[in-house]
Formats: sequence, C-alpha cells, structure tokens
Amino acid sequence: MPQNVSGREKEIVAKALRPFGTSIFTEMTSLANTHGAVNLSQGFPDFDGPEEVKAKAAEAIIAGPNQYAPSIGIPKLRHAVARKMKRFYGLEVDPDTEVTVTSGATEGLCATLLGILEPGDEVILIEPCFDTYAPISSLPGASIRYVSLGLPDFSLPRDELERAFNPRTRAIVINTPHNPTGKVFSLEELSFIASLCEKYDAFAIGDEVYEHMVYDGLKHVTLWNVPGLRDRSFVISSTAKTLSMTGWKQGWVIAAPDLSRAVRMSHQYIVFCGQPALQDAVAFGIDSPEQYYTQLLSDYTRRRDWLCDALVELGFRVFPPEGTYYVLVDITPLGFDDDLAFCRMLPEKAGVAAIPCSVFWDKRSRGRNLVRFCFCKKDETLEEAIRRLRKWLG
Repeated sequence: MPQNVSGREKEIVAKALRPFGTSIFTEMTSLANTHGAVNLSQGFPDFDGPEEVKAKAAEAIIAGPNQYAPSIGIPKLRHAVARKMKRFYGLEVDPDTEVTVTSGATEGLCATLLGILEPGDEVILIEPCFDTYAPISSLPGASIRYVSLGLPDFSLPRDELERAFNPRTRAIVINTPHNPTGKVFSLEELSFIASLCEKYDAFAIGDEVYEHMVYDGLKHVTLWNVPGLRDRSFVISSTAKTLSMTGWKQGWVIAAPDLSRAVRMSHQYIVFCGQPALQDAVAFGIDSPEQYYTQLLSDYTRRRDWLCDALVELGFRVFPPEGTYYVLVDITPLGFDDDLAFCRMLPEKAGVAAIPCSVFWDKRSRGRNLVRFCFCKKDETLEEAIRRLRKWLG
C-alpha cells in the first residue's frame, strides 16, 4: 500500500467533512468489542422491541409487495404519525402534506438541512450537541454558530443565544429531550427561541426522538405546540428509541406543506424511500396501547434511578437526566480531568465503555470532565457494568 495514502485520503474526503473525522460512537463501540467491554457508550438497547411489532414486519415481508414504497412513506405510517400527534399533543396534522417518512431521524435531519440551507447561511447549534449536526450543516456550505448550555445546570443562555441570531441565521437545531445532558426544554425556553426565529425569519428544527422518555412529571413540548413555530418549524422523530428497534431506521419529519416540499425534494435524492415492510410494522407499533408507553417510561425511570444511585456510590458526580436514556457524570472527583483519555482507557482497564462528552462541544475544553453512560440495557447488563466499575475502582 502506498505510504502517502493518509495524505491522499485527506484530499479525497470532501473539504466540508475533513474537520470531523470518525464518529466517537464508532470508536467507542469498536473499543468495547475489542476488549469485551460492557457497552454503555452507543445508545442502542441490548434487547429487541415488542414481538408483535417484529411479527408484523415478517408478515408484511411475506405478503409483499417488496418493491419501492412511495418516496414520502406509505400512507399507513403517515396516518399513524398524524394520529400520534393528535393522541399525545392534541395537534391536527395532515398525513398527506405534512408528514414525510425518512430513513431514521438522522436522514430526516439531513434532508431538512440540505433542503433549506444555502452557502453563506448560518445554523445555530446548542452545544453539547449530537455529532451529526455539524457535519450535515456544513455540507451545503452553511456556517455554524455554537451556543453552549450553562454549566453545571445546563441552563439556556438567553443573552448569548440572542447575540448569535442575525440576518444570516437560517435555522436553529433544538434537541429536546437533549442528548447528552438529559435536559428537557420548557415551553418558556422554547417560546423565547420562537421569538428570535420570528424576529430573524429563521426556522426551528426539533430533534425529538426521546419524546416518550421524560421523567419526574415533566412533559415533552413538541415544537408544533410552541406559539409562532407551527409554520416555521420541522419536527423530527422516530420509533428507534420508543420501540427499541434502532436498526430499523424509520423516522419522519413533520412540517407545514411548503416546508415539507423542501424536505421531500432532498429526501428523494438521498434514499428516495424506506422499506415498506418495516414502515407497516412501525405504523402498528405507534398505535400501541397506553400501557406500552407507560410501561416503557416506568422501566426507564427505574433503570435511570438505579444507575444514578450506583454511579454516585462509585464516586462520580452525577447529573440525573430529565429525559433520554443517558446519564452524564463528572469524572473529576475520581481524579481524572480528560474525558477522552478516560473513555479510551476504560474498556481495557475496567471492561466498560462510555462516551466522552467533550466531543459534543466545538471546543473540547468545555466538557473535558464529563462522560455519558447509557441505561437502555438489560438489568443484568447494567449490573455487570457496575460490578466491573466497582472492582476497577477498588
């Protein structure tokens, strides 16, 4: 192999993508696999979702047809999404003009940003932020302005956010419930963001995939329920988390008809359509009875409380999440000050994998003391992880 391959590879990769490198999730899962570590890094359950939902997918595959689906998604799923928005949020959504089925929430975000951004536009990202937001925003030539949540309470810095908005602002991405902090944005906070979007004629893009994992009596506020945002927002979600089927990659974007046209224009040239059998099964899963959703929340509340208590006992400073299925911890009480080095060492030394959170900031100095553990795992998996950490820490 030529010795200059790394330099040549750098030239081949598109300029917009060069600063970002390999996803931290790929790196940490690889380390977990190499060392046989308990993987509390990448946020996928180690259990499958409902058997009846899997059976629906199998039935749909056998029954067919297994050909291209409509680009915007099969009617059954689009109508199920519309019913869901009415059921949980009291919203009337037109399944034909306002719902676009995508290959997961990530492709929905990609189709949205590629559909509305032009070179020279600016996108505001609230950090720490999921590591796909910045690369996707950069592809169409947009610039990024980062606004950091306040530490240690993850408060929204309103003055800083207001200064970030300007005539070039095209969109702001809002992840609620928020990964990795577990913050759930309040209606008051979202209304403040809405006022800035109205003032500068900007769009609000909501990544709401953890919408059904909100704890302690708090409520998820979808962007479409925020005054002033219905006609200038994109609501992106999926069933990856709520049905525990992250590998199915079935998501959607809800937006007003003219905004949906922008999403659909780019979506058709990214994947064209998703898998019809999986869409059929997801539609069935969305209509699950209330007991399913309440049990999901109850199970994750129990896991959250149990893991938080265990991590406190081990000496971490723990930030109990308001939502999602992640727990953020401060590693400095244990004598560590570099999250990336800590997480690269942990799979080999302790047999557990976690995510370093500094990678979710533009400048790593902001989060070098923070590490994320996920609790979307079987009880025995969490027990084994805690046992290994306890043994390692003595």
